[in-house]
Order: sequence, then structure tokens, then C-alpha cells
Amino acid sequence: MKKYSIIIASLTVLFFTFSSCKKAFLDEKPFSSYTPLTLTDSLGFEASLIGLYNHTSTIFSWSDQQGWPSVWQVGTDVANATNNQQGVEIPYYNYATLTPTDVGSARTWNRNFVMVNLTNIIIDGIENPAVSSISAKGKSLVNAEARFFRAYAYNNLATCYGGVPLILHALTGPKTDFVRAPLADVNNQIVNDLIYASSNLPDIESVKTNAKGKMYGRANKFMAMQLLAEVYLRMGKPDLAEQQAQAIISSGKFSLIKARYGVKTGQAGDYYSDMFQYGNQRRSQGNTEAIWVLEQENPTSVVGGITDNPQQRRVWGAAYYNIAGMSIADSLGGRSIGRLRLSNWVLYGLYKGNDIRNSQYNIRRRYYYNNPAAQYASIYGKQVPFTGPDTLINICPSTTKWGAFDPNDSFGYAMIKDFILMRLGETYLLLAEAQVAQGKTGEAATTINVLRTRAGADQVTAAQMTKDFILDERARELIGEENRRMTLMRTGTLVERALRLNANDAVKPITGLTSKNLLLPIPLTEIQLNKDAVLTQNPGY
Repeated sequence: MKKYSIIIASLTVLFFTFSSCKKAFLDEKPFSSYTPLTLTDSLGFEASLIGLYNHTSTIFSWSDQQGWPSVWQVGTDVANATNNQQGVEIPYYNYATLTPTDVGSARTWNRNFVMVNLTNIIIDGIENPAVSSISAKGKSLVNAEARFFRAYAYNNLATCYGGVPLILHALTGPKTDFVRAPLADVNNQIVNDLIYASSNLPDIESVKTNAKGKMYGRANKFMAMQLLAEVYLRMGKPDLAEQQAQAIISSGKFSLIKARYGVKTGQAGDYYSDMFQYGNQRRSQGNTEAIWVLEQENPTSVVGGITDNPQQRRVWGAAYYNIAGMSIADSLGGRSIGRLRLSNWVLYGLYKGNDIRNSQYNIRRRYYYNNPAAQYASIYGKQVPFTGPDTLINICPSTTKWGAFDPNDSFGYAMIKDFILMRLGETYLLLAEAQVAQGKTGEAATTINVLRTRAGADQVTAAQMTKDFILDERARELIGEENRRMTLMRTGTLVERALRLNANDAVKPITGLTSKNLLLPIPLTEIQLNKDAVLTQNPGY
């Protein structure tokens, strides 16, 4: 596995790229790379912007460390590692082993700071007065799209690390004197970028089009508004967060899924599960709830359709096919390997009544022998009994959101589904969180009841509205979707909720969790390579 030196060594490569080959007979015009030379016209900027989506995909699709999706779930309130853990997730439930040499933290730092530099290249280029072939409106659109992704990266960094180096221009040479900016400065820059983005990005129905129709996967102003609502909540400005969330809801551009639609309406299921079916996830496919869907394509039909090999299905799903009499099936979501298990709190304490989000189509709790071979005739069609450790990996209850069978990949190594990164269900949750933070418990109950009405769950009252209830409801609505660790870090509740709700797992219990883990460690390699200034470590590491 390549070792990345995130801000420094990676950018040294760029420096030598720009400074090498001075002789004229070696000079080339690299029209397909990120260099100032390519960013002089609309085609160059368009290619660079598309590259930001590709890079975003690498945040979710890392397969060198197949337990990567577990890093953001285990050791919180919603999930535990199993005996089929991969390794990268170990420090995220055995917190005493989370140190500055941690691979997961290094990856997080790397991916986001690379994003910062890629966006800065575009922003510097489009703000260059020498670029005259693009109209003022065209420049603002380019600038806004890049600024959204810069804010996205810096929000990830601020949530995970607090104050970090604030870099607002492209680095084309070595730099070894980074210092951490105050968190307030980082937050202000995120807000400034998102305000610019929300003011200049297109409405979702005004995004660019191509031969296949509107490119709903490209940035729209509501993406910036949703992220801004989250940022304002993290900053302790719930009144401003409320304004952003309410504006999205009131726009009339989105609606909650309340009826069956799409590719599997002729099969058993429900309207909530339809939203996560392969072929139903995008706005163009009928998902009226979708604000930002990071679209992926099956690489067997579209070369480069995914970056790396996303592991979400394998991590979240059960390894049911290990049971004699069970075969890999599309109806069971294809092949998974059970690297994590939903916590007992989620499975037995979170859902009440007839909440559709807990239906058999959304959390699979029972398995039935499906191998028609003669040797299994006596058990074919019968329920697989819950016995022994099988219930922890092979037939553990699991979310169906990531299940999908690809006939071109029956082994099930990669996951070809889209990533629903923002949807209207979460907008309501952000709004309710902002209302609770202002003491508007009656309004918060009304907001939450919109989601609970859609789910067929019991209505709630103002007296029930607390931050904890909102976080419970986030788990009910967004299990398997949200980055649960970052949500609990953002709200300062990781330690209390993980220990109260999920501390006693029999196989992989949470140990060593303290308040220092509300932030991740700054990667040691970054501190060591930053030889001309002090890049301070987070307390306790």
C-alpha cells in the first residue's frame, strides 16, 4: 500500500512536475492534467471539476483496507465489529490503540487535503484575470462548484480534527511550515465558501444536461445549503441552521418517498426500501428525496465507472451463504461478509411499533434455506435457526440498504450502488436538531412527526424533544447511510452515547473511549515532515 504524506510529500510531486524538463525539446502541453496550463478555457475547467467527483468517490471506495466503512460505525452507538473484522477498524472500538500512526486517520487527512488542493487549483485558475474566454456567470459557476467541495473537505477536517492548516491557494512546491489555524477561522472559511456556493450554484432543475438528460449528480445550491445547515449546527448557530434547512424543505423541489416506485415494484418490498434499490437511487430514477447522489457506474459497462472497489455491501451485510443450505441470492442482497453487526440497541431498543424503517425489507432479521439441491430438500424453505455465533456474522440482522447482486461479480468483491450523500429525510432531522437547540420543542416535534408519519411510527410530543431523541431518530432514519462517528463527534455525544448504549458487546466491546476521542489524532507523518514549524497534536495523543 502506498504511504501518503498528505499535505507535504504529495505536493512535492506536483512541484517536480511543474519544475522538471526545462529544455524546449522536452516541453509538452499537458491538456489532461491539473496544471495551470490546462485551466485556460471551459473544457479545462470542466474536466477539473469532474475530477472532484472522482476524488470524492475515493473517500468512500477504498479497498486496500476493506474495513474502512467500519471505521465510521463500530465503537459508536450503532454497530460493533465482528470476528470477521479486517483490521483498520480495531482502534475505533479498542480506543487505547488509536494513536497518531493510525491508518484510518491518515487516510482521512490525506483524502481531504488532496481535495483542498484540487479545489484551490480550480479557484486560483478561475479567479485569474488572464482567463478571458469564460463569461462572468460562467466563472461564478465554476468557482461555486469548486468552493462547495473545498467547504466539504474542510468540514470533514474540522469535524475530525478541530483546527487544521487553512490553505486557500494551490501549492505547487514543497512546504514544511504548516500551522493549525484556529477552528473559528476554518469555520468562517467554510461558511464563506458555502454562502458563495449556495448563491451561485444552479437550482437542482437548472443543472447541466448531457445526452442522457439533466446531470443531477452535479452540484446544486441545495447541496451547499444542506451542508451549511450542518456546519452552523456544529458552530453552535442553530438559528442560522434552521433557516437553511427550512429553505430546502420550503423550496418545493423535493418530497419524501411515500409510495412504491421504480425497478422492483412488482416484487415484495415497501416504499422506504425502494429508495435504496439499485436503479432507484437517483433523482432521474424517481428518487424525489435525493439532494446529492454520488453516482457510480458498473465498471463492466462503463470503464472507470467506480474508483477502486467499494466495500459497503460486504461490510454491512451478513455472510449467510456460509450456512449449509444457503446460496448467494439477489433477493438477499448478493454476497456480503459481515464485517460489522448492528448493535443490540439498534436491533432491540431503537424501533417501536410498525415503523417501516424496521420492516423485513429494511432490516433483514430472518433467513430461509434457499439452496434447492437434493441434499437440502428437508430444510428448503424453512427458517434458518438462530444458534451460536452464526447470529453474529452469518445470519446477523442487517440493513438492506447496501444489498445488490451483480451477475458480473458473483464473488461480490465490489459494490456498484450509488452513494446517497444528502436527502430530504436528513434535512428534516437537521431542522429538528436546530429547533431543539433553540428550545423550540413544539416545532421540533412537528418536524420529526413528518418523518414518523412517513414511517408509520407513533407520533411524538414536545416533551420528548431532546438532542438525544434527535440522534435516536437519525439512527432510525439514516442507519447505514450517515457517517455515525462524525455525527456523534459533531454533536459532542460520542463518548456518552457509545458507553451508555453499546459498551457491552460480547465479542468486540468498546474499551478505552475517553473525551480525547471526540477528535482524531493528527497523523504523525505530517508532524514529522513539517520540519519548519510546529504542527501541534490533538490533546491526549
